[in-house]
Amino acid sequence: MIQSFALNLRHLRALSTVIAEGSLSRAAEATGLSQPALTQGLHKLERQLEVALFERHPDGVSPTAAGQALAERATRAFDCLASGVRRFGRAGRGFARPEQLMTATQLDAWLHFADAQSFAGAAQASGLSQPAIHRAVRDLEQICASPLAERRGRGMVLTPAGRALARGVRLAQQEIAAGIVEARGEDRDGGRVALGAMPLSRALVLPRALAGLLRAMPHAVVDVVEGSWRELIDPLADGIIDLTIGALRDDVPPGLDQEPLFTDQLAIFGRPGHPLLAGPIDIAALRSRSWVIGPAGTPLRAHWEAMFDGGPLPHVPIECGSVMVIRGLLVQSDLLTLLSPDQVALEVETGMLVQIGAAIPHAVRTIGLTTRSGWRPTPVQRELVRLIKAAAKSTRLQEN
Repeated sequence: MIQSFALNLRHLRALSTVIAEGSLSRAAEATGLSQPALTQGLHKLERQLEVALFERHPDGVSPTAAGQALAERATRAFDCLASGVRRFGRAGRGFARPEQLMTATQLDAWLHFADAQSFAGAAQASGLSQPAIHRAVRDLEQICASPLAERRGRGMVLTPAGRALARGVRLAQQEIAAGIVEARGEDRDGGRVALGAMPLSRALVLPRALAGLLRAMPHAVVDVVEGSWRELIDPLADGIIDLTIGALRDDVPPGLDQEPLFTDQLAIFGRPGHPLLAGPIDIAALRSRSWVIGPAGTPLRAHWEAMFDGGPLPHVPIECGSVMVIRGLLVQSDLLTLLSPDQVALEVETGMLVQIGAAIPHAVRTIGLTTRSGWRPTPVQRELVRLIKAAAKSTRLQEN
């Protein structure tokens, strides 16, 4: 797979100008490059990608489908990069278009430094020397006219400007990577998706969708990153992951969009033969039992507390957000928990756990997808979204 920053940024930036002008000579004049330099740069891009980006005619050039796709992604990449640097430049002291002065080598070094937050760690991860990493960081600080990192104790931390630049660079990197895949064709590189999965999605919907994707696009690669909403939302905004699936929030952070898939009604679960099954299941009985439940501040905990209508809460000897641990505890004890039926569907089907009482009427969550505003999925990402929606629908139909 060709790395995003293996491509020359100046040549990528020139693609849209060549398309607009329809002429290498006019595009060279508009971009400040000589025509031989521009011609050689485009030929180098075509060699690296192993596809033709332009068709040459006696009266000019026109983009191929690959050239058009790469140019559109490159434009989006530079917009991401610009948004990451401009608002932190010091008025009157920085360059008017700092993102146009950055090189791919500098941005690659910066991402390694931002991830490691140390020159030694960045050098080890990237294969570059520490002086090269240091030089790239300092050059970017001069271009942005703002400090990007500062020493704190024995380590380094990113400043607000540094965090904004890191986000812009990551998003730009993702757009260029998508452009490479679209230009070369999914059948050659397969395509990659980084998906953030919250606990609810892992039992039924996501496995079904992933199995369908592997059948439809066997060369695709999916990175599944597990975590809670809090753990996944910043990586999503930063471009580290492409989308998340799980419980949606009432307050959507700026720059993100939510799309509902289905509503999920929570229920109480315990082991077969649980003592509570022998008598009436009312609030008093539920309050008398011990529970394992997620930590305070989580939506699931809020639904659980709401069950008791402001009254005394039951004893919670174990607070835990791991469904795997909770399932193990329920099987071996008389603890109760509140979960989605999806999360323990296999355990209920095999008789390891049972639902105790009816589903809780007001304990309803909306499950869906969260993406960055303006996100433009690649073909493999678009197919995964389609399959997730189909899996969400089919699992609801089975329950009914």
